[in-house]
This record gives sequence, structure tokens and C-alpha cells, in this order.
Amino acid sequence: MPKDQEKHQGTLDSFFGIKSAAKKQTTLNGFFKKPSNDKENTENKTSEKTKAIDKRRQHAILDDSSDEEDAKEKIAPSPAKKARTEEKKDEDDHSQDKKPEAKTKESSSDNEIDDAMKMQKPKKKASPATKSIETKKKESSTKPAVKDDTTNDANIDNNKVLTNAAKKLAKAAKVDVDVEEIPSPVPYAELAKVFEAIEATTKRLEIQAILTKLIRRVVKYCPHELHSIIYLASNSIAPAYDCVELGIGDSILEGAVAQAYGANPKTVKEKYQTEGDLGTVAQSCKSNQRTLGFAMMKPKPLTVGNILDVFRKIAAISGSKSKNHKIDLIKGLLVKVQNPAETKYIIRGLQGKLRIGLAESTVLISLAHAVSFTIPATVADVVLKDDDDEEEEENAGLGKNEKTFQDKSAAVEKRLEAAVNIVKKVYSEVPSYDALLDAALKFPLIHLGENCPFRPGIPVFPMLAKPTKSIQEVLKRLDGLEFTCEFKYDGERAQIHKTSDGELKVFSRNLLTTTGKYTEVADYVQAACTDAVESFVMDAEVVAINRDTGRLLPFQVLSTRKKKEDGTPEVPVIVQGFDLMFLNGKSLMDTPLRARRALLKKHFPEVEGKFQYAKSLDFVENGDTIDLEKFLDASVKGQCEGLMVKTMDDIYEPSRRSLNWLKLKKDYLDGLGDSFDLVPLGAYHGKGKRTGVYGAYLLACYDEDAEEFQSVCKIGTGFSDEDLKTLSASLNEHKLETKSSQYNVDEGLDCDVWFDAVQVWEIKAADLSKSSLHRGAIGKTGEAGRGIGLRFPRFERIRDDKKPEDATSSDQVLDIYYNQDTVKGHDDGGGDDGI
Repeated sequence: MPKDQEKHQGTLDSFFGIKSAAKKQTTLNGFFKKPSNDKENTENKTSEKTKAIDKRRQHAILDDSSDEEDAKEKIAPSPAKKARTEEKKDEDDHSQDKKPEAKTKESSSDNEIDDAMKMQKPKKKASPATKSIETKKKESSTKPAVKDDTTNDANIDNNKVLTNAAKKLAKAAKVDVDVEEIPSPVPYAELAKVFEAIEATTKRLEIQAILTKLIRRVVKYCPHELHSIIYLASNSIAPAYDCVELGIGDSILEGAVAQAYGANPKTVKEKYQTEGDLGTVAQSCKSNQRTLGFAMMKPKPLTVGNILDVFRKIAAISGSKSKNHKIDLIKGLLVKVQNPAETKYIIRGLQGKLRIGLAESTVLISLAHAVSFTIPATVADVVLKDDDDEEEEENAGLGKNEKTFQDKSAAVEKRLEAAVNIVKKVYSEVPSYDALLDAALKFPLIHLGENCPFRPGIPVFPMLAKPTKSIQEVLKRLDGLEFTCEFKYDGERAQIHKTSDGELKVFSRNLLTTTGKYTEVADYVQAACTDAVESFVMDAEVVAINRDTGRLLPFQVLSTRKKKEDGTPEVPVIVQGFDLMFLNGKSLMDTPLRARRALLKKHFPEVEGKFQYAKSLDFVENGDTIDLEKFLDASVKGQCEGLMVKTMDDIYEPSRRSLNWLKLKKDYLDGLGDSFDLVPLGAYHGKGKRTGVYGAYLLACYDEDAEEFQSVCKIGTGFSDEDLKTLSASLNEHKLETKSSQYNVDEGLDCDVWFDAVQVWEIKAADLSKSSLHRGAIGKTGEAGRGIGLRFPRFERIRDDKKPEDATSSDQVLDIYYNQDTVKGHDDGGGDDGI
């Protein structure tokens, strides 16, 4: 085994407490095993009455939790809660005359949505999504309210149920019921140890298990530290919409490492150029640091809170002396490091890339698992013993009776999948770790959504569309359904918010605040909304427009937008509104599109030249393509990219690329189903006419699971002379001395120059094929060592509205590959043309 692999293997084995790699899998299984607890086995049984209540509720909670509302409705109220409910009912009867306004207002809001839905009656044939909506509406009417009252008997009883449920789930999943105590405040060394273990494995389940274990320890013993742990594990210091960046160049980090450990700055730089990882260089400098022979006062261990605080201070520094100030703060951290591994991850964290294969989705999954196995103390105030009653386990779907449930692991998987779905759904609607964690530590997971609700002021992940290649494919997917087609404008997507206090904000598709960039957008929408609108969230497209002719202009014009000396923008814009997700204190996420659109038109009348609705035409699929073809042609003549096709009864699903939304672009009819958003990793020196600029570039898709960029094509066409000059100049500011460890590139494609992943380009291609050179979706193609590559790619434009991690994913590349007509039903064998 190579030396570096031995090091990684030893780290992982050390984390699991084993000396032999052969025992690692056995130890991982032990990682999920509950330790014996003699004290627990000797405790008295609960009363028959309490046990009966626990039994019914345990069954309700652990039953098919993929539908959280079903689970909540099955929970029978305790006697204490029932009594309090009757008392509350009497009180409400007496106070009805005192507060009629609130009740009337709520009814009015609900009636308005119902009225909007009646404006267009849906056809009898409904999509599966529609049926789901109707079911959710019925269930939501009986949804119990969750109150922060942990002192009454009913809540204490519920806490007991939750704790018992978590214990049974942990036992069934073969993970520890109890977890090792963690010091408070949490030393950064604990997190660094976890990072080392994660970096030492590529197995997703092991990574999840390692992080889940850490989060459980924090949840149980020091929940107030959870925010710092999650931020550092996700390699962020604030929500994306806060637009907070560290802004640290390599020269600052090299200087801080040299000063902290008494190293030669030139040597640090040379080692970085050789090894390509400043984190490991810093770790080596720390390990080789000479210490004085006499006793020195040992600094206090760094904590996760210390690290996050300093990172945020660095991000806030600006001005002429900011470089030295940043170096001093970084040096202040490095000199306090006691374990060299801490140094590595501090430096990598400051660079913005941990490089350990820990994606955001894994962090969310681990969080969901952790709070499923370990109920936070603020939620579960009373911890009961675990009752090994076999009948109770069977009722929970986790018993030994095969007639009751033949596959215990399936029940566990279903429970954990439900938990993950809840956490991911809430985060997609409220992408703030602070809001998510505050709710997760205070309320049961099943009530997470209602206690961390979607609200104006925090951008929601946008709903996305599936690409289609033909009108016939659209009609086939929407067989018999009612749908609408909207012009797909060639602009920049914008999410406009108005909070209850009247503040207006604009966000981009990648959740960044763009209010300052588009100051007039908020004004245009505000001018359009009626007096009855107090708060809202709107989905729209900002498009460049020629005010004199009223003609829409392409995205390239919008991307060059600058402000004149008087502060007014050179390129005027118009807002094309197409969806409404929130109105007057009420989320419209689960409201059908027909009702959302009706409310949009009711409360936001058009303002000529400033705010208009996306041009649309409604259809009922009946096999006739003539009108759809005419509307597609009209969109192209109107300077649009094509059509967005949406079922009238779909709900709004943040961050999902749903089949209820399809996109039909004019380019699709000419060949490939979609363009690709790819990241330039490196370049090759130009020759002949291209001497002095780069002649070709290596582009990659992004693999979220592996947290790496995978090469998919080498491109040299589609560039104007001006493009070549501009791209060369901008990328030269982000040169790397060596290829990043995040780049999965074959040696046969080594570039003359490597760049940091900072840009996203839109690329068109003839088709895709399996490749022995390119690494797109490597490991998922069914053939060892072969990835997916693009054939005959050409450059279209820079996507300033996307960050590298938002690039086309490896899964999307694989999906588009298999949807090609030449591949369906058989494999193409692939070639490497057009690399």
C-alpha cells in the first residue's frame, strides 16, 4: 500500500478504534450497536396505563413515516392532554366574542385562495402531484398546533414517547443508544479528528455515520455548539444570501503560516507549488516546528466557536491595512493549535475548500439521522428507560415477529428516509442553518416544517425544470393533463420579497442578494402591487429591454449592464413575473399553480414597460401539436429561448427538477436536449492566430457526492477574438500552481495552466458519449474507468448568475446521456470525438 494510503487508512482505523484494516467493517457495524446497560435493565416497568399510551403513540410515530401528517393524526391524545383540550375548548367558547377579527382575517385569507382555485376548474384527470396536494390539504386542516410549553403533562408525555421512539430506532438501526460525552465548549481538535476520518474514506455511508456520531454527541451534551459545528462542516460562515466572503488570497495564508511556525516564506510557497495543498504544507510546518527547551505556558485548546468567530471577523475586515490584520488573526489561531491536523483544516477552511468529500447534502442527512437517534434535551425533558417489551416493538414495526414486519431494516430505512426528507424540504424552503437548527433543537422532527416556515426575507431554492427534446415528448409526459406554456425569457432569474415590515429584497437563483444590482426591480414590483398586499415572495425573470422599441434584448446585453455617472443603469430592464409563492403571511408552496397565478394577477396588475406577466397560453393535452408549435415559434420571434411547460395543478417544489415543469428550448429541436453549465479547470496555450491567449480550455461538471469537478470536454470553438482576450485575462487572476485535488482529470488531459474553480460557462454540444478520457459521472456509467464526455462542444456565454457548485451535476450529465435516442435501449459504445 502506498505511503499516503497507509496514512489515510490509519487515520480511519484510529477513528473507529481498531488496528487492523480487516476489522474496519466489523467495527463499523459495532459503531451501530447499542452498549449494554445493566442499570436500565433493572429499572421498574412503567404503569400499564402509561405503557398503553406509549404503545399506541410509538406505533403511530414509527409507522410509515414517509407521510408525516398520517403519523401525527394517528397519535392518540393522552388523558392529561384530552382534559386540557376540553378546558381550552370551554375557554375558547367564552372568548369567541372578544377576538372575532383574527378569526375573520384567517378565514378571508383561506377563502381568497379557494376563490382563486375556482377561477379555472381542473380537468377530471389529475396528475399524481394533484392527488398529493388534495390529500395534504385535507390532512393540514386537522394538523395539531405545536406550542413551546414543556411544563404541562401532555408535553412531558409526548417527550417520553419521542425518547422511547428514538431509542427503539437506534436499537433497530444497530447504532449506539447512548453516545460518548463531548467536552463543552467543543475543542476544534474533535472536529479535525472527524474531518480526518471522513477524508480517509470515500464510502458515503461511512461518512454519514462518522458525522452523525459527532452531531449526536453535540446534540446531547452541548447543543448550543451545534451551529458552529454545522457551519464549519459545511465550510461556510453565514447563509448564502448574506453574501459574506472571507476574501483571503494564498499570499496571506502563506505569510501567516510562515510567521506562525517560523518557516521561510519562500519555502512555504515552493512546497505549496509542489504539493498543491497549502493545508498539508501548514500541517507539515506545524509538525516540524521547533519548541524551546524550557517549559512554556500551554495555550488553551481552540474551540469550534473560536474558529467560527475568527473566520467571521476576517470576512468583515476591509481597507488598506486589511492584509496585515488578516494575517495577524490567522496567525493567532495557528499558534494555538495543539494537533497538526487542526492546522490543515483551518487553512483549507480559510481557502473555502475542505477537500474531504463532505457535501452539503451529507451534512443535512447526518443532521436528520442524529436528531432521529438522539432527541435534544430541549425537546425531550424526560428520558425514560428503554422497554424491551416484544409486543411493543412489533407494534412499532421493528419487532421480531416476521408476520408483523418481515424486514426490520426496511422499517428503519423508511423512518430515516422520512426524517431526511423533512430536513431537506425545510432547508430548501428556509436555507438558513441558524433557523433550521434553532427549530430542530426545540421541536420534534415531525413538526420541523411548521416551526421553521418559509417566510419573506430568506430566499427559497428555486423550482427547476426538466429538459425535453421535442413537442411530442412534452405531450407524452403530460398525457391528458391541463397545462400552460410560458415564454422562457433570456434574462436573469429573480426572486422578489417584501417582508411584513415593508422591506423589499431581490435574490438571484443561487440565493445571493442582488437588491443593489437591480435597485429598480424592487421599485417596479412595489409599484405594481395593490394596497391589499402586505408581504409576498414572487418568482420572476429580469430581462433587458429597449425602451424606445419595446423589444427584449438578449442576456449578453444584460450581463454588460453598468451604471452611468448619475447612478442610473445603462441597460434598462423589465420584470416578467410568473409565480407567487407567498402572500400576506401565508405560504403558497402547496397551492396549485392555477391558484398561484390567479393571485399573482389579482394583486399585481401590469405596469407597462416595467412589470408584466410572463406571456402564457393554456392547453389540455389531446394530441394536437399545431397551437403549441405556433406558440413556440412566437416565443423565438419574441427574443425568448423557448417555452416553459407547467401542469396547472402542480405545487411549488423548491430545488427540485420536477416533471411538472418542462422546458422546451429552440435549440432542443436541432439536436441535444439541453445546454450545459460547466466549469473551466485549465487551459492550453494558443498557437498561430491565438498566440498570446489560451487556445482551448478543459471544462468539468460537478459531482456533489464526491465534492469534485469531473472533466467532460476540451473546448476551442464558439469563442470570438474578444472572448479569448477577456477570458484569458479574467482567468489569469485565478491561476493555480498545480492541479487541485478536487479536479478529477485524466493525465492525458493535463493542462498548461490550471485555474481555481471560479467561473461557469454555458456550453452547447452535438451529443454525449462514453469516454476513456473524460470523468463525467465516473463510477456510474456501468463500465469501470469510463466516464461521459461531450462531443463537439461550443462556447455560448459566461453564467455570472451561477457559482461553480451550481454547475451541471454528474447525475444530470448521466441522465441526459441515457435520454439520447441513440442510447435508449442500447449502449452506444462511445467514442472520444470532439474532446
